[in-house]
Amino acid sequence: MEFIDLKSQYQHARAQIDQRIQTVLDHGQYIMGPEVAELEARLAEYTGARHCITVASGTEALIISLMALGIGPGDEVITTPFSFIATAEAIVLVGARPVFVDIDRSTCNIAPGLIEAAITTRTRAIMPVSLYGQPADMEEINAIARRYRLAVIEDAAQSFGATYQGRKSCNLSTIGCTSFFPSKPLGCYGDGGALFTSDDALAGAAREIRVHGQSRRYVHTRVGVGGRMDTLQCAVVLAKFDRFEWELAKRANAAARYNARLSGRIGLVGCNPNRCSVYAQYTVVIEERERVQAVLHAAGIPTAVHYPVPIHVQPAYAHLGSVDSCPVALEMAKKVMSLPFGPYMSAEDTEHVAATLLAATGVALPDAASCE
Repeated sequence: MEFIDLKSQYQHARAQIDQRIQTVLDHGQYIMGPEVAELEARLAEYTGARHCITVASGTEALIISLMALGIGPGDEVITTPFSFIATAEAIVLVGARPVFVDIDRSTCNIAPGLIEAAITTRTRAIMPVSLYGQPADMEEINAIARRYRLAVIEDAAQSFGATYQGRKSCNLSTIGCTSFFPSKPLGCYGDGGALFTSDDALAGAAREIRVHGQSRRYVHTRVGVGGRMDTLQCAVVLAKFDRFEWELAKRANAAARYNARLSGRIGLVGCNPNRCSVYAQYTVVIEERERVQAVLHAAGIPTAVHYPVPIHVQPAYAHLGSVDSCPVALEMAKKVMSLPFGPYMSAEDTEHVAATLLAATGVALPDAASCE
């Protein structure tokens, strides 16, 4: 069993992907070819944001967003410690300081009620992460940001396609950033990402920054980076995007099957009723994780942990705050476990995983017919 079945995805979309790649090979415009602008236009329309700027990775999207906002040395950015390291890494790389705020136990997203106490005169932005495919509490976060005149950068690396109060993730704040890493709900076959904004000035700055700060060829109006997403990767995303809504529906079905078997029997990372998750991961909350993982592994079921060590206790970041400052993040890091998941996962496989998991945790499996 695959943890994420990218092979089946390719087989289903093989003709479209191969055709898109061949078109790029034929025209030979591997950097900033026509597929780049085409993808940007389609993704902007999909999210409702005025601008989409494709970039080299999700990490690069965060860095370019911070640079476009003018955030740098002496500034602080409030964020979560329960995320992939890139969230805090981007802040540090522009010279700013990440300030970690603990998470909500039910969703593992940043707890909005704790943000205001972390704001100082140096705070320039809030960077919530839409973890596991579910947007953070953006209404509360945006309201805080407005009161203190702060920017909000949604780290939506895992949540492209999700919705919050009817609006698409990546179009919920000042800037939204996503990743097209192969395992993401919408992924390419290498590294890639995008940032979204409806602010014309920020979009213009981001476009210049991603090409070494150029306003036109060999005229560098600002400090920039080599942050372009190459044409081949844009072509792959375009081919997959044609099937994206279908795949999201299949992801929702797979999550519903898991929910029917597991809800009320073991802990689940919850999905709030005013939003829709794309389930970048299907994550459970269990005791004795290592023992349970070993049982599943013996049954041929792969698992993963997102994330076993919170950022605020990582060696490179521990000097930024107290180990005890985010107790919920520390607790959840010991208990979360992600199960095999994806749009091509069969009902039989979800049933097998659920039954094995419940047996490993000593919980009786409900009758399948009662959950239909």
